Parts: sequence; structure tokens; C-alpha cells
Amino acid sequence: MDNTAPQILIVDDARDIREPLAQYLRKQGFRTQLAANAAEARKIVEDSVLALVVLDVMMPGEDGLSLCRWLVAQGGPPVILLTAMAEETDRIVGLELGADDYVVKPFNPRELLARIRAVLRRAPPPPMRVASDCRRFGGWHHDPATQELTHADGRHVTLTSGEGKLLAVFLDHPHIVLGRDRLLDLTAGRDAKAYDRAIDNTVSRLRRKIEDDPSAPRLIVTEWGGGYRLAVDVVPE
Repeated sequence: MDNTAPQILIVDDARDIREPLAQYLRKQGFRTQLAANAAEARKIVEDSVLALVVLDVMMPGEDGLSLCRWLVAQGGPPVILLTAMAEETDRIVGLELGADDYVVKPFNPRELLARIRAVLRRAPPPPMRVASDCRRFGGWHHDPATQELTHADGRHVTLTSGEGKLLAVFLDHPHIVLGRDRLLDLTAGRDAKAYDRAIDNTVSRLRRKIEDDPSAPRLIVTEWGGGYRLAVDVVPE
């Protein structure tokens, strides 16, 4: 699992909900942590960097609304509430408390996944890691300070800001398949105006600059149904 993938906390007293949901989200590229009650959740929130909390409203002891109030007061991660079909009041109160969205039980995991991605797109982006060291890959030398690439054969190209951000993400994650949503998160900062096709367009421009044959790329390869992968080793300098 990619250690930079967004981490989601699932808080639900029902084991048959939280564990299958965690497994599903891991398959979609997220990291997960689990809590069976509010006390466990508070400890995880204090000890972890979380992108989002999926929170059941109806739990024994401290309920989800109380925990939601605490998370919002702490300036914590975005919250999606899991509510019962009949509890419209809980949904309204939860949104008033600062929850970002809600899903009604029983829910389709794909719907919850879509809502998670939508909330993450709206959330403030995490601090961007700005690479300061030069690196080599596939015959190229990358200088992040100038966004210039120099090849061993003497070729020289200059990258745009968008191309430079995308290349830096690939250099940070060699040999790892990165889906379009993940690439958007890491390059566009979940800008609401960004869209999947923007990633494809930037990859195409980058390939034209660094690939010997852009129509048959060997550096940034396409993983059908998955996204893109930097297929060469990265050597720091």
C-alpha cells in the first residue's frame, strides 16, 4: 500500500460494516483505520494524520453526533455521517454541526466511495511536498528548482508548472500505479475545477518531451483501468 495514500478512519460499532468497508476502500487505494466507538476514534484522531472520517451516528456510549461536534471543534478532518433511513433529524443536525456529507444505511459502497472522493476534492489540500533535490531517471536529469530536464545525450527541455508537479509525483512514487483521482489530489490540490482529462492531457505533453516515442511510452506507462506508472528507477543526487 502507498504510504502517501489518503487515510480514512471508519467509526462504527458494527463489525460487519466497518471491516468489509475498510477492505473495499483499501482496494480503491485508500489506507484505513478502524474504531468501534468514540473513545477509540478520539485516540486515533490524536495520533494519526487522517484525510476523512466515516462516522456512524447511532453508537452505544458517546454517539456520532457528539464525536462529530468534537472533530469540527478540533479543526479535524472532513466527516461523512452514516445515518439510519428514518433519522432525518440526525442528518440535519449533523450537517448543522459541520459534517460534510451523509450516507443513509443500508448504503452501496460505490456511492460512499463517490461521496468520499467528492468531499476530498472540496477539502483544503494538504501541504504540497516540494522536492528540492535533483534526481535521475531513464537517462534524464531533473532539476526541480528550474523545472529543467537534461538528457545524457544532450537533449534539454523545460517543463511547465503543471508538467513539473506531475513529474515530481511520479518521481516520488516510482513503479507505483497512480490513478487519475490520486494524481489530481497530489497535483491540483483537489481544485474543484480540475478534472480527470486534465491528467491525461498533462501526461501526453510530458511524454512528448521525455519519451523517445510518445506513441509507445517506456517511462510513463499506462495501466489500463488503473492509471499511470513511472516504469524506471529514480536515483537521488
